[in-house]
Amino acid sequence: MGHVRKVTANIPEDILEKAQRLTGKGVILTLVEGLKALDRGARLSALRRLRGKIRLDLDLGRTRR
Repeated sequence: MGHVRKVTANIPEDILEKAQRLTGKGVILTLVEGLKALDRGARLSALRRLRGKIRLDLDLGRTRR
């Protein structure tokens, strides 16, 4: 996980409880999972913006062999 940073945050109780129910994990692991999901979403958005901008010249039949 790398370096750890201690933070104090006021998180609405209902949001945190719902997130914990969804993940089935404790507070810290739920927050880490949420932050990772946010990062993953940002990366996917960046990839979507590249759609149609990169030209690939592939022979699919040849690459599947």
